[in-house]
Amino acid sequence: MFKWKPDFETGVGFIDEQHEKLFEIGNKVYELLKNNFVTDKYDKILDIVQELKNYTAFHFASEEEYLLKIGYKGFLAHKVEHDDFIKKFNDIDLRRIDNGQDSYIMDIMSFLSDWISEHILVKDQHHSHK
Repeated sequence: MFKWKPDFETGVGFIDEQHEKLFEIGNKVYELLKNNFVTDKYDKILDIVQELKNYTAFHFASEEEYLLKIGYKGFLAHKVEHDDFIKKFNDIDLRRIDNGQDSYIMDIMSFLSDWISEHILVKDQHHSHK
């Protein structure tokens, strides 16, 4: 579902590696959705959400440190987008997950897809070194 392409590269090695890891997590979401052998996906959804929260916190901190180091003028707006991403996963309604697991997985996939196309493919390219 989530395929890494050269278009996503920023030319900043560690950022590109971290973005690729986000694609891997996105593919876990997709695989969970397609897995018809697991009838109760609640715990697996929580595991993925926790992995997303932990990994994005690490990635965003790394990227923001880099942006400050290079004096990126759009830093504050960029940080707000990172903070909004984290807020989305911190404000999860656990009952909503339990009552519509596949629907919630689709929401995560849609959110990640939008994030990739709007943030990684557009916004992160503003500070690229291609």
